[in-house]
Amino acid sequence: MAHIFFHGRLQDFLPKHQRQKWFNYSFTGAPALKDALEALGVPHPEIGSILLEGQPAAFLDSLPRGARVEAYPIVCEESYERLPPLQIKSPVPACFVLDVHLGKLARYLRLLGFDTLYENHYDDQTIAQLAAKEQRIVLTRDIGLLKQKVVVWGYWLRSQHLETQLAEVMKRFGLKSQTQPFTRCMACNGSIAEVPKESILPLLQPKTKAYFQEFYQCPICQRVYWKGSHYDKMQGFLERL
Repeated sequence: MAHIFFHGRLQDFLPKHQRQKWFNYSFTGAPALKDALEALGVPHPEIGSILLEGQPAAFLDSLPRGARVEAYPIVCEESYERLPPLQIKSPVPACFVLDVHLGKLARYLRLLGFDTLYENHYDDQTIAQLAAKEQRIVLTRDIGLLKQKVVVWGYWLRSQHLETQLAEVMKRFGLKSQTQPFTRCMACNGSIAEVPKESILPLLQPKTKAYFQEFYQCPICQRVYWKGSHYDKMQGFLERL
């Protein structure tokens, strides 16, 4: 048996009766700290540091019987110059892969200019492999996905509301200086570029042809963008964010 205490936002992963207190953890063998803490529901990308009997410890250190273990959360990258010892600084520029529950969030991360992969048929294994191969940050509402060993950077979204989710991600990974709004296709993630009006006339509705002169297009899916009323609404959304 060992004695465990989770600090700060790591308690979001615990049942209410285990929060804000030490609790006993029974085990067999000599599990690694990472495996023990994840067995209790806390995924490793959310852990910033571990103290074993008051001394810094690593994920692969063994959990001794009778030990006292404290786990501390990651910190927001825009708020701290020095990160906890187990937290690896996220890649710059940030790029993401999202689980199947986060389609709307994917579209709005693209709106902000972030390279964001999302398909509603991605399973957990595919997402983890993409994250490892392309150094992507995993965003998810599925705690189990973040426990995959190959996931280096990941975040479990606390909120189910879009604006709050975006604010969480922006703060967690310090993204404010990296935003490039209206540079990616919200539908397919391609980089959009300005195109001559004449080249896309067959794709435009009569009123759009009459009232707008500046157009942008995605070279991958051919979707056309212009600064209509939807653009003004999105500008207001970004200002609120």
